[in-house]
Amino acid sequence: MKAMIARFTVLVTVSAMLAACNLRPLYANGTTGVVAQQLGNVEIEPIAGKAGWLTRNALKDQLEAFEGQQAKYRLIVALEDKIAGFGVRSDDRITRERRTLRARYQLVRLSDSAVVLDATAGSDAGIDVVSSEYATLAAEDTALENLATRVANQIVTRLSLFARNEGAVSPVP
Repeated sequence: MKAMIARFTVLVTVSAMLAACNLRPLYANGTTGVVAQQLGNVEIEPIAGKAGWLTRNALKDQLEAFEGQQAKYRLIVALEDKIAGFGVRSDDRITRERRTLRARYQLVRLSDSAVVLDATAGSDAGIDVVSSEYATLAAEDTALENLATRVANQIVTRLSLFARNEGAVSPVP
């Protein structure tokens, strides 16, 4: 009985602490919220290469839900895509690769060309190198598609945090 009372007390205490921590949903008020309105005002510059095309499409897919009336910000993304072999057999054949996609991105306010956000995002994936060259190339392409989506997710999350903080300082008209 004492254990049950102790558990109940802990549950009530944790619930009270969680309620008091002032958690706020990032996308509060849906498409009419501050974050959605700010994200709807971002235009994405073209990004070079296949990785750039995949990343830009992933960014557009996520930001399309927040359509704004006119662009107030421009997102500039520079990617670095690397594949490095690190699993080596005794006959010097590579058995494992790591594909890394890193992005440096800047959010530029169009009204005065000021860089308001300068950050990086990145992810990596392991790839098995098998005897079939086609299978290895397919695995590398799949890894690139997944990495582009992950990097785009990181960028949109960071943009959302920026938009929430920017909206708290100066509300969007």
